[in-house]
Amino acid sequence: MIDLHTHTTESDGTCPPVELIAEAVRAGVEVLSITDHDTFRGYDQALSVARSSGVELICGIELSTKLNGRSVHLLGYFPQPDGEMADFREWVLEMQASRRERNVRLSERLRELGVDVSLEEAEAIGRGMTGRPHFAQILVQKGYVANIRQAFDEYLDESARGYVYRREPQLTEGVRRIRGAGGIASLAHPTRIHGHVAALLPDLCAAGLDAIEAYHSDHTPQETEFFLGLARKHGLKITGGSDFHGALKPEARLGAGCNGNLNIPREVVDAWGRSPAKSPACP
Repeated sequence: MIDLHTHTTESDGTCPPVELIAEAVRAGVEVLSITDHDTFRGYDQALSVARSSGVELICGIELSTKLNGRSVHLLGYFPQPDGEMADFREWVLEMQASRRERNVRLSERLRELGVDVSLEEAEAIGRGMTGRPHFAQILVQKGYVANIRQAFDEYLDESARGYVYRREPQLTEGVRRIRGAGGIASLAHPTRIHGHVAALLPDLCAAGLDAIEAYHSDHTPQETEFFLGLARKHGLKITGGSDFHGALKPEARLGAGCNGNLNIPREVVDAWGRSPAKSPACP
């Protein structure tokens, strides 16, 4: 079983990195990638445990980028981190600083709307990588909304009244940075992207995009086949994963997706041409 898209408590998941490895063993996941938002901390903490547990752990990350003015997520994979990882990690720290600055303004904006949610409360949950999902949890806990989805719809999404801008790199810059560090750049959960993905891909491929996440918990079988077809058409590598967040998204099960809709063949990773089993740690 393979799962190349998971999150830990180091970003917006609810499962600590070491516990995620234990969950992977229990679920029968043999190849795993931790793709926390804008950080490698979860991967760093889990690496030694993964090795002793027999789990092939691929170094990964999920970046928030901009495409045509909208937020689009980009996955980076480093099965053999032999590029400019030191520079890439430094750049990622800059992205973390912009996240923190956005959170300060977000808490101020919510208070302007009469919503008593402080930055300190969100950071108590999110710690170093606090983001909108952690603000959403506080909104639910305090009764402002009924669930996480409503929190985003009414306050946190780009079209919601509480949204505040965050400085994010353009998707093309994210691709360039990932590839410059020796990584594989994959378009995350393409079904969520505004606009027709098929029409966007030629320009993205020209900018160096390596792969597309054809397998994802959000995808119907028809969408999976559609994205696999686009990958074949454009010569893209394929990635896929559950987008596991633990209790925050209990419907997305590790390795299995939603209602068992995830079944990633081993050939997906083999086609990358680099073996994660022999990979060194991210420097």
